[in-house]
Amino acid sequence: MNDNLPELRDIHLPDGVSAWPPAYGWWVILAAVLGLLAAARLFSFLRKKSKKLYALHLLKNIHCNNTLDAAAEMSKILRRICVYKYPAAVPLFGKEWIAFLNSKSRDKLEAKSAELLINAPYIAEKGAPFTSADVVRLRQFCQKWIGENL
Repeated sequence: MNDNLPELRDIHLPDGVSAWPPAYGWWVILAAVLGLLAAARLFSFLRKKSKKLYALHLLKNIHCNNTLDAAAEMSKILRRICVYKYPAAVPLFGKEWIAFLNSKSRDKLEAKSAELLINAPYIAEKGAPFTSADVVRLRQFCQKWIGENL
């Protein structure tokens, strides 16, 4: 027994509890928070994308049977987007409306198509100086404008 005395040590405290690696519960909480953030971003992206797709779907469903009605429907779609995104532009009309649309797009609305967009609701069908080519150009402008602004 006397031989073992030099090997005995005095009473000592155990090492402190380490913060790393965290317990499994913290990993689960971290994964849940990251999952919620990813889901929120995905929801936001899909919501934004769905507005653009819906507007383009409405634009695609406008038929060129009547030039003036088609232009009026395109104007309604652009106005609805402005109600959502640019509320200050809602009361604009005439050349101010065209200037606003041109300011928010890389491509500018041409003179004949701009005139069609402005005057379509006020022109009688028999006296309309516009062709279906004007409607096609207006539709292309609307597609680009929606793509850039939604």
